[in-house]
Amino acid sequence: MKEAREFYGKILGCPEGRSADDWVDFNLYGHQIVAHYKPSLDSSQNTLHQNPVDGQDVPVPHFGIVLTMDDWKALRNKLIDANIRFKIEPYIRFEGEVGEQATMFFLDPSGNALEFKAFQDLSQLFAK
Repeated sequence: MKEAREFYGKILGCPEGRSADDWVDFNLYGHQIVAHYKPSLDSSQNTLHQNPVDGQDVPVPHFGIVLTMDDWKALRNKLIDANIRFKIEPYIRFEGEVGEQATMFFLDPSGNALEFKAFQDLSQLFAK
């Protein structure tokens, strides 16, 4: 729980909501994410699977947050300054195509894959 509070609270800047000794609610850009303590029974269960997208091995499963481009750049810089190791370095995906977006992937301390993305044109969020 200490690692979750450090990562989500301090590094990502998510305000803490309700909590107990074994769980914490965080405000993740207006969305609730809850960290629960669960002792790992088998470290092999933390293996990530990957699917190829735009030449990158995207971690599966993952969940993502869509930010404004300014907020995305600020978070990218904060993560770099905090020496967060990226699974996929920040870059522009589908550049010049439908759905062009800034994206980055990294893991929280428990190995959960997170994607943060932004669009210059938000109408491209679900474009095909």
